[in-house]
Amino acid sequence: MKLQNKIPRIVIVGCGFGGLALAKELSKLKVEILLLDKHNYHTFQPLLYQVATGGLEADNIAHPVRKIFRKRDNVFFRMAEVISVNEKEKSVKTSMGDLSYDFLVLAMGSTNNYFDFEPVKEKLLPLKSLTDAFNIRSQLMQNLERSLIIENQLEQEETINVAIIGGGPAGLELAGAIAEMKKYVLPLDFPELDLSRMHIYLFEAAPRLLSVMSEEASDHAFRYLENMGIIIKTSAQAKSYDGSRLILGNGESIKADTVIWTAGVKAAGIEGINQDGYSAGKRLQVDAFNRLIGSKHIYAIGDVAACASGNHPKGLPMLAPVAIQQAKHLARNFRLLLSGNPLVPFNFKDKGVMATIGRKRAVVDLPKWKFQGLFAWFVWMFIHIMSLIGFRNKLRTLIDWSGSYFNYDKPLGIIIPEFKKGD
Repeated sequence: MKLQNKIPRIVIVGCGFGGLALAKELSKLKVEILLLDKHNYHTFQPLLYQVATGGLEADNIAHPVRKIFRKRDNVFFRMAEVISVNEKEKSVKTSMGDLSYDFLVLAMGSTNNYFDFEPVKEKLLPLKSLTDAFNIRSQLMQNLERSLIIENQLEQEETINVAIIGGGPAGLELAGAIAEMKKYVLPLDFPELDLSRMHIYLFEAAPRLLSVMSEEASDHAFRYLENMGIIIKTSAQAKSYDGSRLILGNGESIKADTVIWTAGVKAAGIEGINQDGYSAGKRLQVDAFNRLIGSKHIYAIGDVAACASGNHPKGLPMLAPVAIQQAKHLARNFRLLLSGNPLVPFNFKDKGVMATIGRKRAVVDLPKWKFQGLFAWFVWMFIHIMSLIGFRNKLRTLIDWSGSYFNYDKPLGIIIPEFKKGD
């Protein structure tokens, strides 16, 4: 496939935070940009848990890729899944055929790492895509509806219990949202159901929650969740799950029909890359210029790249700010490269980490300042709204969240799609 041949073609695989940021910056240069992704939209993944629990709808956090680049004449998009890379031929094999490149940037992001749970992953509910969010919402609602005709109390508990594996930001945010749903929304929709029998569990294999954040943030998050009625178990590694019973490393078992996986991710791999170029978690080893080790024309940014630094010898954190900073820096390096000037090494600037636990509660770790509570929640909300793509998405999310501040009633009742575990 050929779009133009007179200027360098840069193929970007993935329309996540890094891929989009890079395409926007490169569109200012005299290059041809070809974006590839299996979806025709960008998903703001940090807010997927809100879609899963009815706080937001899908179109609040998703934005069509073509709409983003309507006014960029040198940016092209193809909805295709990339299968492999042929570095010798400088081409990528995709679901729509082979595509050539002058420079290739891999920004595919990450996928779930199920560790020992790989054989039973179909029984778990992940949270990495809009489809996953809809599946969680549908599973929760279907089980609540089904529980109304179950007379055995133990079986009813198993049906409505929720277990979340993973005590990182995603797990905590989801647990807090479900706890608020249980307290404020479900009593209105299911007045005949004894919701005291519904238990929300949060399991973390490490000794504390939010291991990527400070102990101060971890302690506050623990208290927030505990006060919301969530049963928290740290140093509790999940060992197996048969679809109804979750077994922990200490032999303890929990009965829950809904088990949500937020425990780990790994880089989204791609065939054709020399195995020596991979590091832990299937991340691609890159040099200080985000260039694949041993390659002249392939670069990698974001979750898929293992970019080592002084504080992160095994690679920078798999976070959106890292991908965005790498993208903007790589765009500057492409400008230097195309003008014949030497490249400048990448230097990550840590701007902090944050997580929210329900309404009015959040924890924020900045490089020189740590704070929690209501102010932290407002900071979290402002940053996430400003990070959304498109004025319409920002405005709708602000309106929805403003409404939720005064009214907890969320539109959870519609079950779309009709979801069954194992499908």
